[in-house]
Amino acid sequence: MKIAMPDKTRLHRSGFTLIELLVVIAIIAVLISLLLPAVQSAREAARRAQCINNMKQIGLAMHNYESTHGSFAPGKKGCCWGTWPVFILPYLEAGNAFNAWNNVGTYDNAATDMFRYSGAGNSTVTTTRIAAYTCPSDTPTAGFANIQSYNYAVNFGNVTQSQAATAKDWQGKTSYFGGAPFCDIYPRTVNGVTVGSTVSQSGTIGIAQISDGTSNTLMVSEIVQAQGGDLRGFVHWGDASAFETLFKPNDQNPDVIYTIGYCKYPLGNNPPCVASGTGKPANNFGSRSRHPGGVNTLFCDGSVKFMKSSIDTQVWRSLSTTRGGEVISSDAY
Repeated sequence: MKIAMPDKTRLHRSGFTLIELLVVIAIIAVLISLLLPAVQSAREAARRAQCINNMKQIGLAMHNYESTHGSFAPGKKGCCWGTWPVFILPYLEAGNAFNAWNNVGTYDNAATDMFRYSGAGNSTVTTTRIAAYTCPSDTPTAGFANIQSYNYAVNFGNVTQSQAATAKDWQGKTSYFGGAPFCDIYPRTVNGVTVGSTVSQSGTIGIAQISDGTSNTLMVSEIVQAQGGDLRGFVHWGDASAFETLFKPNDQNPDVIYTIGYCKYPLGNNPPCVASGTGKPANNFGSRSRHPGGVNTLFCDGSVKFMKSSIDTQVWRSLSTTRGGEVISSDAY
């Protein structure tokens, strides 16, 4: 009797060897490493587009404010009694939020302290996040007391925040104030000395007063929301509501804040900063962003442009003045 032998081909099972499996895993890893930057780039492009849209909304709101009042909104009212993000709320379809703001605070007046940005009379506004003021490339934060920080600041010109006639940069070079679209509208006098206000400019200005041309003058640029109690991006506080062009966007030169307690560096991805003091530019906040290579900027004509971090410093300063009379080539930025 013949016994049938089992078919060896039937007993063979196909599959991956260990080496083949490792090769497949390696190929998948390479493909992921190639695709991930493309995905991240696409996401950043979408975030940057949203940031640009935010700035266009702000520009439209500023122009509607100017049409109604004859000037752009105030940059700030002292340290603590209102900044431009509050004043343009009615033109961002946020009239209810604006109606909750009590614009009656004054300096050194205990009776009206409840109407500071942190006071009970105005905290409804300052603790509510406004989407149009938030760049999606950054991490939303609240400086303290749940008061929201944001990503946009108005142009205070080419010197320091005090808008004195001249200022020296970190290299000791002098910059001469050439006007700005915004300033502090709330001066005060202590012992005969004017503080908390601009020196070379006062009051709000309108389009007609921008002799350099609205297409050549910065209105708003990006700033970052610093973390850990650092008050950069804390735009309800007067100082942080503005930027100056004494140094270039995303510059490695540190921002200068008048007290070290408001500067937290090094900490996380906070940009460099120092406290003001002898030999340092006084109270100076630069334009910064989380976008690689530069910052989005809004011009006074309503256009938005991406300004590279490599822009020439003098060109950057010239773009911030309203009456500097500088001649800027169209291919300079």
